[in-house]
Amino acid sequence: MSYSLYLPRRGKQAYQGETILAADIGGTKTNLGLFEVSGDRLTLIKEATASSQSHDTFEEIVSGFLNDAQQVPHTLSIGVAGPVLDNQVKLTNLSWELQGNRLERDLGIGRVFLLNDLEATAYGLAGLDAEDIASVFDPGEPARGNMAILAPGTGLGEAGLFWDGEALRPFATEGGHSDFAPRTELEVQLQAYVGEEADVVCWEHVVSGPGIYRIYRFLRDVKGHKEPSWLTENFKNNDDPASVISHAAMRELDATCVKTMNLFVTFMAREATSLVLKHKATGGLLLGGGIPPRIFPLLRKDLFREQFIRNSHMTELLEEISVKVILNSKAALIGAAYFGAYGSFS
Repeated sequence: MSYSLYLPRRGKQAYQGETILAADIGGTKTNLGLFEVSGDRLTLIKEATASSQSHDTFEEIVSGFLNDAQQVPHTLSIGVAGPVLDNQVKLTNLSWELQGNRLERDLGIGRVFLLNDLEATAYGLAGLDAEDIASVFDPGEPARGNMAILAPGTGLGEAGLFWDGEALRPFATEGGHSDFAPRTELEVQLQAYVGEEADVVCWEHVVSGPGIYRIYRFLRDVKGHKEPSWLTENFKNNDDPASVISHAAMRELDATCVKTMNLFVTFMAREATSLVLKHKATGGLLLGGGIPPRIFPLLRKDLFREQFIRNSHMTELLEEISVKVILNSKAALIGAAYFGAYGSFS
């Protein structure tokens, strides 16, 4: 496995021995990693994970980490779930607002870079090994061309990688917030159900961890599917209902959970198709985020591929697209570090 990424450098000599604090901020948790630059590679020195919801500010998390590390990094590079403009962002699934220049001032760090978390995941390909990627479908040697990344987790992230003829250039999108498109009467009913809590129903509402639970509740509360007592008890004892549902589905312990995950996989495949077609991603599709590695056996079944290649005119093109899952949960953190070290402009 080899991905040629465009990483503009200020000059390797300037980086030797520098430390990069990378952060990957999600709606559920924030990962931090302190890296040292060594040539074209980064060495992880220290890492930590904090609950995003349990802290009022990102600065609070960073300050605690740096106190433990007892050093101030040269650069802070942050992957965030939200649209970054002018090195500032209002996060989509958190109440935090981050500004690069304010973080530089308040934390005493020389350079702070903000980038979308899926853009960070794309940059993370520069630091992944072969065992960090698993194949859902591999047609053989992929065509050179653009690539796409779709990553369901707490939300739904999407990114593209533009092939410039020599290397891939990652860029962020907010495609997960585009309108959900139902095809069947059942899906129209699901859209109406989700619409009771959202003015506009987008793909993120159904292709995400909370989306899995929405689909399940729709089947249970609207369509009358029965919930066994053991499943009710599992929901009470687990703060991640999506993991309860996916676990039960993969072991075929409950028919409603199986139906839920079949719908989820169907919706993920359809949105992946749209992403690939809009980017003409002949170089392949990567599935990232927290959910795909967890449900990898489901993605290997026929349903995902059948839905992915189903199209009015472009089935032949879609049949030749490789689909792979990023297994390394630190891909976005690694990518933020690479961006801070090699891909940022100063």
